Amino acid sequence: MQQHTQLSLVTPLSLFFIFFSSLNVALAANGGSSGAAENPFSPKAYLVRYWSKEVRNDAEKPSFLLSKASPLNAVDSAAFAKLAAQNGLSTRLPEFCSAANLLCFPDLAPSLEKHDKNANFAVYTDKNFTNYGTDRLAGVDSFKNYSIGENLPVDSFRRYSRDSVNHKDQFTSYANDGNVVDQSFNSYAGGSTGGAGDFKKYADSVNVPHLGFNSYSDDSNGRSHGFTGYSENANAGDQSFSSYSKNANGAPNEFTGYGTSANVVGSGFTGYGQSGNGANDKFNNYGNDQNNPTNNFRSYGDGGNAGVETFTSYRDSANVGEDSFQSYAKNSNGQKMDFTNYGKSFNVGSDKFTGYGQGAKGQEIGFKIYGANTTFKDYAKKETVSFKSYTKAGAGSEKVAATMAAASGSLVKKWVEPGKFFRESMLKKGVVMPMPDIQDKTPKRSFLPRTILSKLPFATSKIAALKQIFHAADNSTMEKIIVDALQECERAPSAGETKRCVGSAEDMIDFATTVLGRNVVVRSTENVNGAKHDVMIGSVKGINGGKVTQSVSCHQSMFPYLLYYCHSVPKVRVYEADLLDPVSKAKINHGVAICHLDTSAWSPTHGSFLALGLGPGRIEVCHWIFQNDMTWTIAD
Repeated sequence: MQQHTQLSLVTPLSLFFIFFSSLNVALAANGGSSGAAENPFSPKAYLVRYWSKEVRNDAEKPSFLLSKASPLNAVDSAAFAKLAAQNGLSTRLPEFCSAANLLCFPDLAPSLEKHDKNANFAVYTDKNFTNYGTDRLAGVDSFKNYSIGENLPVDSFRRYSRDSVNHKDQFTSYANDGNVVDQSFNSYAGGSTGGAGDFKKYADSVNVPHLGFNSYSDDSNGRSHGFTGYSENANAGDQSFSSYSKNANGAPNEFTGYGTSANVVGSGFTGYGQSGNGANDKFNNYGNDQNNPTNNFRSYGDGGNAGVETFTSYRDSANVGEDSFQSYAKNSNGQKMDFTNYGKSFNVGSDKFTGYGQGAKGQEIGFKIYGANTTFKDYAKKETVSFKSYTKAGAGSEKVAATMAAASGSLVKKWVEPGKFFRESMLKKGVVMPMPDIQDKTPKRSFLPRTILSKLPFATSKIAALKQIFHAADNSTMEKIIVDALQECERAPSAGETKRCVGSAEDMIDFATTVLGRNVVVRSTENVNGAKHDVMIGSVKGINGGKVTQSVSCHQSMFPYLLYYCHSVPKVRVYEADLLDPVSKAKINHGVAICHLDTSAWSPTHGSFLALGLGPGRIEVCHWIFQNDMTWTIAD
């Protein structure tokens, strides 16, 4: 009886505390924190236990991977998982994004403020300028040093300067050095008379700019716009000009230094200057020195009257690139188009002219010193079309290409940063070599717990649901981020590749152990010290004895939560190397490098061949593992 009484004291609550304590002891033994500092039911505690269960070796647990676990506590994780199951996360998105450390854009509240005086906006960010400057008579509004250095600036200019007279807007050093910039100009200066919009050093040196000009300056009269130093030195951006200057009268627009030295920028001009009268558009040094720019001019100047379009030094000395002119100046009257020094890229790009100038009357079109690899389909075949110094494919084209490539050595260095790719022979003690910028420039995010991730859609067929969850409006930056990631993740694997996109650390562990087995380790370069400077190679160790091996490499993708594109990489050698200061010889970093031994399936225009010479299948190519990227191998 006494024994029975003692057993009855073991209540469910006391069992919980016994279980809680045993989990804390297990967590501490497995490299996690113990006591109240780490709840054993938190996502991070679960990840530590999952690693111990799935990985079969005694190697130290990778702190850099564990640090990416969701910061959600046990209670919030369960609550948000329940919301996800009920399709209700969107109702608490700001709270969810903040607590889970996600990439989300703020929802700008509508503004009905009226402003009838000049305004000077400095050191502003995340602002909704709706109906601003509407019906203004003259005056100047100045945006100087606006949204400078912001991580996620979101600004909306809706119906700005609409129906104004001689109102001038100045955007100087706007959103410079930002990361993932989202700017929207909708119905900007519509129906205005006179005045000017001036954009100088707009979105300079921005990472992933998304800039939209929709119905910009429609039905305006004599209003000029100048884009000078627009999106220069930007990375992976997207600019959209839809119905820009449509039905406008005598509206000059000038793009000077637009997108110069930018990396993988896409620009879309749809319905630009459509049915305009006396338009005067100039594209000077547009897209020069860019890396793989894509520009689309659709129905540009369609139905226009007496317009003048000038493209001077357009996409000059760019690397590859693709331009499409569809129904450009179609059905126009007295249009004049001049392409001077157009498309002289040092790696041949692609240009398509479809229905260009078709049905037009009295137009004059000139091509001077025009690049190769061009398609003219349904082109207006009239005497008013002039081709001078056109670089034709065929006889002599190889000589021309060689001359251009030789003259573009500095551009190769610009687009292929010194040290980004190197030969295996460089990984020797005492060698001094440039270290590229390996710093991770994407917004900081965390993995989602698997309990939440498993309840969220992830497919292009579910894009509407994803947009609803993350408040991604049509044609917004967030929509583009989501679509781009899904397309890359759903792309068919290349020959010999096994790939998977993972949004939880547990999924990454599963993929790596499926490919390599459970005796694995994961490595990344220790820090960013030495980046953009010369470093000296110290002691070098070849992983798996320096033998040809297989690895799983994981690279970050832009997405609301931390998402990695992981793929198996056959026929590689992986190295660890101490990196030293070349002067003091002190150790400053511990780098991880991977050498790809089979490059036969790589594109001939891959940056590694621009930097190292030769071509696919003829050389091995090595590179460092950048910050927050990682490579998995079988443990030694």
